[in-house]
Amino acid sequence: MYVEHLSLTGFRSYGQLDTAIEPGITVFVGPNGVGKTNIVEAIGYLATLSSHRVSTDKPLIAFGEERAIIRGKLVRGTQRTTVEVEINADAANRARINRSNPVRARDAAGILKTVLFAPEDLTLAKGDPSVRRRYLDEVMVSLLPHQSALRADYERVLKQRNALLKSARAAGRFSTGHEATLDVWDQHLAESGARLLSARFALVDKLRPHVQRAYRELTDGSKPADIAYVSSVSPSSDPSAEGDAELGRTGDDGLGNLDQGALTDLFVTGLLRHRKKELERGISLVGPHRDELALVLGRVPVKGYASHGETWSTALALRLASYYLLLEEDRTPGGDPVLILDDVFAELDTQRRTRLAAIVAPAEQVLVTAAVGDDIPAALAGRQLRVVPGAVVAGGDISDGTNGTGDVTDGIADRRSAAEIDAAGGIDV
Repeated sequence: MYVEHLSLTGFRSYGQLDTAIEPGITVFVGPNGVGKTNIVEAIGYLATLSSHRVSTDKPLIAFGEERAIIRGKLVRGTQRTTVEVEINADAANRARINRSNPVRARDAAGILKTVLFAPEDLTLAKGDPSVRRRYLDEVMVSLLPHQSALRADYERVLKQRNALLKSARAAGRFSTGHEATLDVWDQHLAESGARLLSARFALVDKLRPHVQRAYRELTDGSKPADIAYVSSVSPSSDPSAEGDAELGRTGDDGLGNLDQGALTDLFVTGLLRHRKKELERGISLVGPHRDELALVLGRVPVKGYASHGETWSTALALRLASYYLLLEEDRTPGGDPVLILDDVFAELDTQRRTRLAAIVAPAEQVLVTAAVGDDIPAALAGRQLRVVPGAVVAGGDISDGTNGTGDVTDGIADRRSAAEIDAAGGIDV
């Protein structure tokens, strides 16, 4: 699979951008701050409906605009598909597939598959548990887009249950009415949470061998890497601290072997066991929103014990593992995900640069950003596009935003409003 054409309207620093992209390796080169990352961020958003840089959509909309539009023409084997996502400041996001009538944005999730490497990935190994939970859920949706509903359903129930806990805490007493209502929400939370847990357990089982392989490929292999899902539903869990698996507690306690009914019952038991603490704090302390993906090198956790280099290798191994898993799960022609490496080589030493470049170079499409061409390993010496403020220039002298003949290949010179684009039925790509 590859992106053949990208169009942005009102996205970040781009009023209007239209650029053709080829299969193989493409390197976007330009000084910091000119908008290189905005381009690959948009492609990543088109795939996952989320940004690797910010947790909300508002910063993605250009200042003064009410919405942003990302439109990509995708090629998978002999099939071409146009996917458009409209990001709205004051309304629900929408999507269009092959210029059809607008649908829910999540209906477009997973049509484009990407794996994105970025400097922010270091937080995968050393950041809060929430970062690793997000990683798991994003990979899960990339594999099976319909599973985006699992997380949405769980978060909806969790929000309602937390509201009840806060109400009881504010009242200063736990009435019979509160107890009866909480029992109902406990069951709802356990049922939706058990479905999400089962999906995460299955995903971690699939990811584990790929993480082990990727870490070996990126290092000298002297330390084996491993991952395990640590759930707050486990009878041995401590609700006083979120995630952060302790030494010796790096497994799922066999929860992954339970069927849906047994996992739901165990979830309800955990909620009852910690109800007093939940009422005291006014929040839910048990469930997938409190779980952790434990990362282990040798016999010790990565967080707090690994060197800087080992931490980077672990983060890269998680991304590579998701790439390997996507390849394994979809062997049809054109099923390869698009690989995006956003200014990642500047963060790595020579050995890791070389090894990572050799691994990703054979992919059907690799998109790389770099401030200077010297940061790019020889294995990724592909087509270079220079990025200047508001435009992408195909080679030549970039001082005037042209390709050396006065021809701006992409940029804001031909800007059209979102309304004009809609009236034309979408950009003709």
